[in-house]
Amino acid sequence: MHEYSIVQSLLDLCEENAQKNSAQKVTKVVVKIGVMSGVEPELLKTAFDTFKEKTLCQNAEFIVNIQPIVIRCNSCQNEAVLKEIAYCCPKCQSGDVAVIDGEEMYLMQLELE
Repeated sequence: MHEYSIVQSLLDLCEENAQKNSAQKVTKVVVKIGVMSGVEPELLKTAFDTFKEKTLCQNAEFIVNIQPIVIRCNSCQNEAVLKEIAYCCPKCQSGDVAVIDGEEMYLMQLELE
């Protein structure tokens, strides 16, 4: 369960940002998780709720936005959001595509007080 180490890093980042901005607490944490990131959203939420105690995030709302796979076809330059994991351009059927979103996890927003 690498979600626990991810949450620890996320909490550290939240605390660092709160301290840099002289905040007393974090009220909201918004993350974006790509479907191909390898992070399980429900496990991440559970880990966040477990480890946020005794941090500036202890009462923070935790919001997870799921990012589907977005590709750009190198043949026809079409960009598409894939509904299933099939690395093929839906417009020209080329397999020569580049993934431009959906493989990472990002901290998108913090609300501080």
